[in-house]
Amino acid sequence: MTRCAVILAAGMGTRMRETQDGAVLEPAQEAAAGAGFKAMMPVGRPFVDYLLSALADAGIERACLVVGPGAEEVRSHFADLAGRRVRVELAEQARPRGTADAVLAAERCAAGEPFLVVNGDNLYPASVLGRLAALAEPAAVGFSRTALVADGGIPAARIGRFALLEADGEGFLRRIVEKPSAESLRSFGPDARVSMNCWRFDSRIFAACRAVPPSPRGELELPLAVEHAIAAGAFRVRLLPADEPVLDLSSRLDVASVTARLRGVTPRP
Repeated sequence: MTRCAVILAAGMGTRMRETQDGAVLEPAQEAAAGAGFKAMMPVGRPFVDYLLSALADAGIERACLVVGPGAEEVRSHFADLAGRRVRVELAEQARPRGTADAVLAAERCAAGEPFLVVNGDNLYPASVLGRLAALAEPAAVGFSRTALVADGGIPAARIGRFALLEADGEGFLRRIVEKPSAESLRSFGPDARVSMNCWRFDSRIFAACRAVPPSPRGELELPLAVEHAIAAGAFRVRLLPADEPVLDLSSRLDVASVTARLRGVTPRP
């Protein structure tokens, strides 16, 4: 059973800072948007508290929150760990060099143990996280496009930009299609499995993150590191299908809907 999780929260959230979409935020939410740390967006409580609560329900005991420089608000929030079910450590990603680089920043926190990797601006069902943590091999969760739109409230146009996951005949990941074309979306069909950056790894991923070349955007990207490892025969990645929804806090337009969905929910991080 995996007991550790790495939460990627170093991105500065440029879409959260944009104002031309017309989204009206409360003063505290506006302040959080300006700071750029989406995981700290107040949606009743800071969003990260709901994620940590789901991780705790899934059996996670330690979490490493990867943040960028200047994350004083985040550090202050976790200064008092009394009563928390999940022990939180912080790791700093000095520069926004991509998700593979962010995973490398958490290597010391992982301490050689297997760990989950999740986004700090997504809220995953505890049931899915629990199934993932129970696996004894590297794995990626492939979410249902239908559930993400119908039950998660993620706009269909946005889903179309998420990476698709394809399994081989044994249920292992064959390839990751980043930013799929309309033709790729059609070929995968309505039952396509979507990556929401929800993984289970062991220490072998760190070598892959070091070896992967920069993407065309100049970043060290985790999906490319995974494909690099698979191609090199370093390890295989089980594809875990999930039909449950995920709440996505990518932009200012998501704040109101996510706040409404979490109304009445009391996180226990």
